[in-house]
Amino acid sequence: MAFESDFVKARDFLILHRADYDYAYSNFKWPEMANFNWALDYFDPMAQGNNNLALWIKSENGSEEKYSFADISARSSQVANYLQRLGLKRGDHVMIMMGNETALWELTLACIKLGAIIVPTSTMLAMDELQDRLVRGEVRMIATTQAEAKRFDVQSAEAIKLVVDGNMEGWHDYSEATRESAEYHTDEKTKASDPLLLYFTSGTTAKPKLVEHTHQSYPIGHLSTMYWIGVRPGDIHMNVSQPGWAKHAWSTLFAPWNAEATVFVYKQSRFDAKNLLQALEQNRITTFCAPPTVWRMLSAEDLGIYKMSIREAVSAGEPLEPEIIRRFQETWNITIRDGYGQTETTAQIGNSPGQKNKPGTMGRPLPGYSIM
Repeated sequence: MAFESDFVKARDFLILHRADYDYAYSNFKWPEMANFNWALDYFDPMAQGNNNLALWIKSENGSEEKYSFADISARSSQVANYLQRLGLKRGDHVMIMMGNETALWELTLACIKLGAIIVPTSTMLAMDELQDRLVRGEVRMIATTQAEAKRFDVQSAEAIKLVVDGNMEGWHDYSEATRESAEYHTDEKTKASDPLLLYFTSGTTAKPKLVEHTHQSYPIGHLSTMYWIGVRPGDIHMNVSQPGWAKHAWSTLFAPWNAEATVFVYKQSRFDAKNLLQALEQNRITTFCAPPTVWRMLSAEDLGIYKMSIREAVSAGEPLEPEIIRRFQETWNITIRDGYGQTETTAQIGNSPGQKNKPGTMGRPLPGYSIM
């Protein structure tokens, strides 16, 4: 590796000792840095001249997009320069609301580089929920698709508006970013304690609460998630989750890219278990993360006809039934490992790789966390 930092050293320690929980837990220390910008201080140096596959998006119709780490680094710098030209400044709040579009990853990195604060937003929100996020989230810029743009009304009139999939009256065209420089420079330092993300909780029992994450708590914090999943350099990692919620950022951006793994996304218009199984097999996915609902639907299929490359399999959200875990053990020879975390945290507790798995349990505290 051509670059060194306390973050990279901590990352490498966890990858090296991923199967030795006791040693990893006893000896891991969170890197402490006064200044840290994950995109500028980690991703860009890692991506320099790095033609390994970073992002692979495949659709059910067979079309696909592939981008190297170098591609994503350059493209996100173009986007950062473009957003800056549109008037976005450090500390401004950016609502990103779209499905699994390439722009989602580019915009996320661009906002990190700029020091803007990301407000991830699901396309599944009702109109009143969306308006609530615009107001309480103090949104300065909206980045979305044409299909979703029509949902924004007078309350967003003062925001900078950007559509990522074409030209639309009253909205800036994302494709204009290709005219910008592929290098982004700033003399401003990002404090590790500076805000990075503003999440809204699911609001299951009350009005959604605002949760703020910093450049320390999320990119660095997801070293624990990387460890729990067991993802490592060169893996092809797939996560089934909806953009806009914390689990998507957990396992479809920070954890795999912390490990220099490929993020694989399979886009379906509606969930189809057989198609997903074929995608897992044909694209040789090595690490797979899915909620219990998905594991249950997959288990109803004829699992024995698929020849999988999956080495690590994890589930989060609720305990997975022992019989489901047993079925995958018997057919694919893999153990689905449960884990636990919250919108307010990264992965806190989990059954980690190489450890004896007790079905129905969340596991043990992950390195860096002390659970009382």
